[in-house]
Amino acid sequence: MVCAMLENNNNRQNQNPYDSEPHYNNFYDQTPDSSENSYERLYSNHEPVKKTSAGKMFMKAVAAVAALAIVSVSSVEMYKLFGQNDTKAITNNTSSVLTADSSTVDSTADSSQTDSQDTTSATSAVSTASWINMAAPEGALTIPQIVEKAKPSAVGVSAVFEYEPSNSNSNFWGFDFYNYYGGGQQSQQFTGTGTGIVMSEDGYIITNAHCVYDDESPYKAGKAVSVTVVMGDDNETEYDAQIVGYDLQTDLAVLKIDATGLTPAEFGSSDELQVGELVVAIGNPLGFELFGTTTCGIVSALNREVTINDKEMTLIQTDAAINSGNSGGPLLNGYGQVIGINSAKMGSTYGSASVEGLGFAIPISDAKDIINDLINYGYVAGRPQLGITGVDVTEAEAQRFNLPQGVYVYGVSEGSAAFEAGIRQGDIITAIEGTTVSTMEELNEIKNGYNAGDTVKITIYRSGENIDLNLTLQEVKQSD
Repeated sequence: MVCAMLENNNNRQNQNPYDSEPHYNNFYDQTPDSSENSYERLYSNHEPVKKTSAGKMFMKAVAAVAALAIVSVSSVEMYKLFGQNDTKAITNNTSSVLTADSSTVDSTADSSQTDSQDTTSATSAVSTASWINMAAPEGALTIPQIVEKAKPSAVGVSAVFEYEPSNSNSNFWGFDFYNYYGGGQQSQQFTGTGTGIVMSEDGYIITNAHCVYDDESPYKAGKAVSVTVVMGDDNETEYDAQIVGYDLQTDLAVLKIDATGLTPAEFGSSDELQVGELVVAIGNPLGFELFGTTTCGIVSALNREVTINDKEMTLIQTDAAINSGNSGGPLLNGYGQVIGINSAKMGSTYGSASVEGLGFAIPISDAKDIINDLINYGYVAGRPQLGITGVDVTEAEAQRFNLPQGVYVYGVSEGSAAFEAGIRQGDIITAIEGTTVSTMEELNEIKNGYNAGDTVKITIYRSGENIDLNLTLQEVKQSD
């Protein structure tokens, strides 16, 4: 794991404003046993179905996590796949069908009851049609037209993860009878499903990083050992997928399958969204048995800042149902354009309250540059890193040990920017470019305002002295 990711995943205290964090929408199948389910995964107890032929796999529902892969610039054609697309204006057309009961007994009462039912049904239909019409932008497609346009571009993503189980075979004296007699430690597997978006006719697929790389489960399985993309009306057309690149910080990943003639999604602008605007989500909740499920709602909020697994993200909030397995799927506007990538939802409990309709999507306008970098380089270009791991020195700890507040460095990567500048384990970083920092979050926020190659002044506390060091930021380059 590269240092920049370690920098963004250190111990941070009291930074999450929520009693219950939003969580990613993975769906795990045959996951490792655990008494804790902090991510509210949905589990099933059957074994994943093995492949019966090349490129074919039947899988029940599952979840996923994110992955990291580097592709050399020479082996990947430079892509700029996002452009301005014309939209088609088709007027909404809504109708309702009313039914009436028939009976030979007490026809007057039945007639009255039927009239009441018809009125209620008609009112409900008109009410539903009204909010959709009010939420839809001018010239929007009908919801069936949106689905018809976008559904061929929404695919399934299935990933297989491998992990080493913890050793429970030792007795009280620490003797491992199982390994002593030749049993050996056997790795185990679990699978996960999510959703993806076709972005080019030659097989590039967008999904969430957590769908192909596990850094959040107790087992930290890492990069998926295999990934399959599922598509088609029968959801039985399968392709083996290569992980082109991923970025844990933004929860985005790009896959590549060996296919041509695919139907790419049309991409819109999330910058033009308004709160209250109609949106439609397509995904695979609880796995592929509910492949291509469509839900709709409105934009509940824009630029919503949330913390998910210690990562701060700025997301679109929606009340469209986003369930486990929807991760990586499209959030569409009224023209059938992708304006968000579904990523997370708030758990079913928020403190002591029950919550519904709190889903979150990555704005496509924020994602475009990240996705293009992942395709072209396999990582996000220009992102600076220090090359350290550290923890916050709290006010209480500072007073107790007579130390300044800051970031205690407990690890420095050899050859990193921090190492070359002279930062060592045990130092406390107290300022960057003269601005005091007391937490890793503050340090990263200031650091991320610079580019790789920039030189900044880092102030450290060492052995009772404050020392200024010049540090040249290095570029984050992810690798397997």
